[in-house]
Amino acid sequence: MSATRTPAPPPGAAAPASSPGAAAPAPAEAVTPLIRGIAVLRRLTDAGGTASPSELERSTGLARSTVDRIVATLARMGYVRHDGRDAVLAPRVMELGNAYLAALRLPALLASPADALADELDESVSLAVADGDGIRFIHQATRRRAMSLSFRIGDLLPAERTAPGPLFATEWTDEEWRSWHARRTADPDGRAFPAVPPPPRALSDDDGFARRTALAADEGCALDDQLIEPGLVAVSVPVRDPRTGRIACVASVVSHTSRHTAEDLRAALLPRLRTAVAAMEDDLRGAPAAESGPPPAGLAGWTGASKQELGREFVESLARGLTVLTAFGEGRAELTLTEVAKATGLARATARRALITYQHLGLVTPATPRAFALTPRVLALGFPPLSRTSLPRIAAPHLAALADDVRETTSLAVLTESREEIQYTARAAASHVMSVDVGVGTRLPAHATSMGRVLLAAPTDPASSYALADEELEQGVRAIAVPIHDRAGRTVAALNAATHVARRTVEECVRDVLPALRSTASRIEADLHTAARFTHVPLT
Repeated sequence: MSATRTPAPPPGAAAPASSPGAAAPAPAEAVTPLIRGIAVLRRLTDAGGTASPSELERSTGLARSTVDRIVATLARMGYVRHDGRDAVLAPRVMELGNAYLAALRLPALLASPADALADELDESVSLAVADGDGIRFIHQATRRRAMSLSFRIGDLLPAERTAPGPLFATEWTDEEWRSWHARRTADPDGRAFPAVPPPPRALSDDDGFARRTALAADEGCALDDQLIEPGLVAVSVPVRDPRTGRIACVASVVSHTSRHTAEDLRAALLPRLRTAVAAMEDDLRGAPAAESGPPPAGLAGWTGASKQELGREFVESLARGLTVLTAFGEGRAELTLTEVAKATGLARATARRALITYQHLGLVTPATPRAFALTPRVLALGFPPLSRTSLPRIAAPHLAALADDVRETTSLAVLTESREEIQYTARAAASHVMSVDVGVGTRLPAHATSMGRVLLAAPTDPASSYALADEELEQGVRAIAVPIHDRAGRTVAALNAATHVARRTVEECVRDVLPALRSTASRIEADLHTAARFTHVPLT
């Protein structure tokens, strides 16, 4: 259950993500297209999830033709989509970070107590793991206020500017301290941490970090007194792995100086944080062994078929390499080469070269002499920009594609709290002179709309698969809707297509539009289920 830490790089390995400067040469057996594909994913992540091919060309140093082939391959895998000329990260890329979080198990075991603590204190609570000389968040329980205080899951922060950092540094080796000093010397402004604003003042080489680490070792807690940015304060306590006694993750309570000073956090909230952490450690101690679910199937065959179809535009070695990361998961935290090859269907030689490449990039690390484990750095592959996505954002490209397909206006809606109305949350208009024009945010009576009927039917008739409203809300408007289900199978939204009665009969709506609606709903659900596995996805 302890987090796999990204160690300081041995000779011949790549520099860690938090270290600037030139990376060490790749091993001879590393897969060059895989290294390039990972670089594109990282640059897309650092750019907030959207970048043009020319921007990717400049930031990676790759040829435009290479960038185009990589983006085409990632699009085929569902990891990016095209929005005009831009490449945009798609929810499916989160399956890479999900593999790490599932293997880690900490979010699944500790998310509920972290959420309960946030409710109790009415403050944001986060869980973080170490990544080299930085930290990455693996869970956020946030408060909905005008002044938001949380980072995104997967964001990398420098250890010296956080509350968890000194706690993790209490376990650093001399080599890790030397690596940290080298990074601070080469990158004093923290350019390697795009999620963090520039330091509010000039920082010295040490800037008291060693002193704060020694204090954290003595007190078993640490403070962030506006180190990230003015106004932000946090107090942290380590959650220790009951098997090893080492830090598995760090729990933090995060607030703002308008509510608490750093010392006030220590005095008022630290005791309750310690109590919650003790309960978390009890949960880890009593957790049953992880059950291994089935790994993804047929991946090698799918990549081969994609290569046959797309030819040169599909970089098969990149696609096959990425499938190696998805071989890991709950109950599969540590895998041997043989197990990776079996899980993916790849030849042992192919799987071996991918693992060598990932070890060079700091994405996997040896867990035993024969087995490998994912590192927190996997979260840098697209996870942070999507960790706060919403259902309307997930659905938007699917609505547009559906509108183009059926040539009718498509919409997404949810029930309001009163359950008497629906609220439109996303739509895509069809190109007709006369079309249904209902804007996002509009509320309509639930009982008189196709989407409202689907949503109202969910508690009484879960098997209800669609609903049709025929000129009931407005003359001339005919609409057909299907449900959208969450990971637990609950109906959380509805998808519809609306037309004029002169364009389609009721029978034609059922025959021609309903299958397209159901297919689109399935694609939206697939993206929602991936995105919501370890993050909260708002419905509006």
